[in-house]
Amino acid sequence: MSQNFRRRSSLLLSLAALLLNGLAAHAAFGATVTTASHEPALKPPPGAKVAIVEFDDMECPACAEANPVLMQAVAKYKIPWIRHDFLIPGHPWSPSAAVYARWFDTQNKQIGSEYRDEVFANQPSINSRRDLLAFTQKFAARHGLQLPFMVDPQDKLAHEVQADVALGKRLGITQTPTIFIVMARPKGESYIKVENPEQDLYQDIDQAIDQTR
Repeated sequence: MSQNFRRRSSLLLSLAALLLNGLAAHAAFGATVTTASHEPALKPPPGAKVAIVEFDDMECPACAEANPVLMQAVAKYKIPWIRHDFLIPGHPWSPSAAVYARWFDTQNKQIGSEYRDEVFANQPSINSRRDLLAFTQKFAARHGLQLPFMVDPQDKLAHEVQADVALGKRLGITQTPTIFIVMARPKGESYIKVENPEQDLYQDIDQAIDQTR
């Protein structure tokens, strides 16, 4: 076997390995959500036939765009909206925002929801943890609350956020927002994944309602 032949063979093998690695990386990046119909997180709460389940990151621009659409849908259909945190690496203030939101939940669930909505609405003006803290203090004051110096001294709320992130990973979620319309159905698929909230959300909710009649 000539030296040139061996070199060409080695080069071809290297190129093939790079191609396979590239395909694997592409598949991982674009992985579809793998879920199971028996997954409790993809069921509506007791007493509801249909609900929205969302995984979001409060620093995610796409989540901010989807949030008003989700608010309008909840107001129209009067269905539960279950929000889960799914932190995106590289977003410096979203972990703190998630903890603040959960602290407001402990005071009043409605206030916690309002906080998330207002963070999304004001997202362009929040550029750092310092900006977020100032925004959060003003929000608390408007609701007659005093934000404590240590919001989560035992990291209990942070652990709850990480539990949501772990749940999302188990479901195969790779991006935010990931939105499901979940249904109480004894048979068949119990959820619909919303591919484009602005275009598909109402149609997917109508479909879910039809399937649970």
